[in-house]
Amino acid sequence: MTHVFHRNPKQQLEFAVRGEGIRLFDQNGKGYIDASGGAAVSCLGHGHPAVIQAIKNQLDQVAYAHSSFFTTQVCEDLGDFLAERAPGDLNHVYFVSGGSEAIEAALKLARQYFVEIGQPQRRHFIARRQSYHGNTLGALAIGGNAWRREPFLPILVPAHHVSPCYAYRDQLPTETEEQYADRLALELDQKIQELGPENVAAFVAETVVGATAGALAPVKTYLQRIRQVCDRHGVLLILDEVMSGMGRTGHLFACAEDGVTPDILTIAKGLGAGYQPIGAMIASSRIYDAIVAGSGFFQHGHTYMGHATACAAALSVQQVIEQDGLLANVLARGEQLRAELRHALDAHPNVGDVRGRGLFVGVEFVQDKTDKSVLDPALKTHARLKKQAMQNGLMMYPMGGTIDGVLGDHVLLAPPFICTEQDIGEIVSRFVDTVQQVLPA
Repeated sequence: MTHVFHRNPKQQLEFAVRGEGIRLFDQNGKGYIDASGGAAVSCLGHGHPAVIQAIKNQLDQVAYAHSSFFTTQVCEDLGDFLAERAPGDLNHVYFVSGGSEAIEAALKLARQYFVEIGQPQRRHFIARRQSYHGNTLGALAIGGNAWRREPFLPILVPAHHVSPCYAYRDQLPTETEEQYADRLALELDQKIQELGPENVAAFVAETVVGATAGALAPVKTYLQRIRQVCDRHGVLLILDEVMSGMGRTGHLFACAEDGVTPDILTIAKGLGAGYQPIGAMIASSRIYDAIVAGSGFFQHGHTYMGHATACAAALSVQQVIEQDGLLANVLARGEQLRAELRHALDAHPNVGDVRGRGLFVGVEFVQDKTDKSVLDPALKTHARLKKQAMQNGLMMYPMGGTIDGVLGDHVLLAPPFICTEQDIGEIVSRFVDTVQQVLPA
């Protein structure tokens, strides 16, 4: 009997009692390779001594001070660290407790920005189908995850959606990547025209789509073309890097690989690597200056924003990643992971696509790889894969409804940045065993 309201009350959970490196251990002493970082969170693995010491040091000074009364040095230092490394003029950081809060802050800031500059009619937000931006009501409203949205539709603010950048299924055989990107950009342009450009506030997109569609990276020029469409109509571009950012793709900010700077960027998971709950919204100077010159007050806030202990953990995490050169390791180990998965599973009839960037890798499963037909959703293949993987001592992040919220199965892999070549080999071995046990070829 538990008095904890777990996310799945019918599921019997083991107890995590210890973490060490890339492994977690349960109450029976069984070890599990954390090949998904939980939900792409634990980028430094578990029990990193430098981060733990930074948290202890901060607790000895001040654990928490409400942001309406004080700032703290560690909050300022983390803001400086991120602003100095963020692309373009993204240099004003608003700290929150997680990804959903970061998205809520971004939506409210976008709306307030247009109120401040005398364009209060801009109220519409456009996002993409099969996107996920969080579970709070505002984030859920703009998200395109049909399964998560459906029970709450009557209480969600209306939002608008266009096609995802899903080359595996939607790029035509006759199209180049650039032509596919142009077609998607045209669709966004047409949606803005339909709503009236003067009424649209922002377009929101995950730089690399995470949980809902399994590490879907944009094709060449896609985000650049999207940026051009937004600029043409005075629409803000909000990029969600809650899952894909903070080094997960091999770049501190995933959009840097695409040569694009959004107006607002959101980060979380890998920011604090799970050592403390923290997320952030980073705004451009143009937006920040409009607030300061106008009302002078962002009409938003949370109790734990700028939490000193959380900021200390995040700053230490980011310093370790930089000092240890872990982004280079992310790129190398990510190439290895995708190459070894493709080599081991290329002949498997149910493995349709292995994709991603850096240590952000998705594997999409199909009924028949020749025609990309889907597995029967009633089989819940993604759930069976997770259960078998846990038996094999492997943690991975599965999801169903990859294509439209109902059809499609995939698994997301997001191992810690500290993985060695041997670690990746072991992850691949256990993953391949899992696939063959659940889907014998």
